[in-house]
Amino acid sequence: MKGIANKMNRISKLLVATSMLTMASYSSVAFSQQIAIECPGYELPKTKLLGERSGKKLNSAYEVYLNEELDERVRTTQAIEMLKEIEPKEGFDKAMIERFLGQLLISEEGRASEALKLLETAAGREELNDKEQAETLKLVGDLSMQEEKYQNAITWYDKWMKFTCKSDGDTWTRIAKAYIELKRYDDTLKAADSAIAAYPEPNKNPYQLKIAAYHEIKDYVGAVRVAETLIELFPSEKLWWSQLGFFYMLTEDFQKALSTFELAYKQGFLSKKNEIRALVQLYAQNEVPIKSAQLQKKYMDEGLLDKKSNDLAQLANTLLQAREHKEAAKYFGEAATEASDPDLFRKQGVMLMQVEDYRGAIAALTKALDTGAEPGKTHYSLMEANFYAGNYRQANVHATEALKDPTLRRTTRAWVPYIKQKADNRGIKI
Repeated sequence: MKGIANKMNRISKLLVATSMLTMASYSSVAFSQQIAIECPGYELPKTKLLGERSGKKLNSAYEVYLNEELDERVRTTQAIEMLKEIEPKEGFDKAMIERFLGQLLISEEGRASEALKLLETAAGREELNDKEQAETLKLVGDLSMQEEKYQNAITWYDKWMKFTCKSDGDTWTRIAKAYIELKRYDDTLKAADSAIAAYPEPNKNPYQLKIAAYHEIKDYVGAVRVAETLIELFPSEKLWWSQLGFFYMLTEDFQKALSTFELAYKQGFLSKKNEIRALVQLYAQNEVPIKSAQLQKKYMDEGLLDKKSNDLAQLANTLLQAREHKEAAKYFGEAATEASDPDLFRKQGVMLMQVEDYRGAIAALTKALDTGAEPGKTHYSLMEANFYAGNYRQANVHATEALKDPTLRRTTRAWVPYIKQKADNRGIKI
């Protein structure tokens, strides 16, 4: 809400600066142009003027406020005290003093609630001239938003729209923001639609609020529709591309998700870790593992993606999917070393057997066994690796161990005579 607070201070100073100009002299033509009340048949009423006594005192306070020889804080404090001493009798005079005092208090630290009460009272009297009344109604709404009094903000924004008969995009957007803070998501969607209809040119803010509301109610299909519209209206806004891609993923439309992320990547719109992770995941899911692996290696080398055990294992699995067994073995090995993971050492060994690097496979599988891998499967793989490496005696040793696993006993038994036959042919006694 910091941005709203800063805006409120700017609005307060602007309104204070214009208040005395309108009090000093009203021009019916100029005044009519500034009000912008759009009610059918509206006619500018007769301008009300301050009483002489109240007007002089208010002018004196205003002169103090404008005295640049004094520190801004000092002159504001003095002007506030002078206004508090005024005891107006007429309703219009009371409303004008309350309005001016409220505007000054907005910029004072910790006095926003006091300012809000004064401005509400001033507007509630319905004594102000139409221009000041319209400005005050809107100001009460803005100040209520700043103070996180969201229902109050909605009430006063509604009063402003009824008073002016205007449907204003910014005001509807603020109402939608207030509703989302109140967790009234259906009302958020309606107010955001009103904002979209009211803006003369497309504005991204109400669309963002609609997406937020759809996300809160887990209506991801609705969020997709809005995100698609945002990309059509603002194609150069990189945020919307990844947002749409993620919503496609939530609706499990992975083909559209990939197309969206791929287009965003080609335009240079993807720069965050989660965006690149999404793209590599989608390539793998959509059976384009080689592109997934290429991107993973690229961004690991550049430092955007981590080189931790899980990340290296994911890359290895992607390479396995792409049937790049030699590279898969390399990254399984790096992942295994990083985490001292016996299962990853075993996977490295299996990959090395695929590329007929039996010596390397034996080394990896031995590490797997030494670090606690499942004995049966690991001994079985070591039996195979040693057999193909010509180490028949060692192959038989691992076959004996593999026979202890009931799930592998049948297949291992088929290997045993074959191992002995090969050993006999080479004159090796086992």
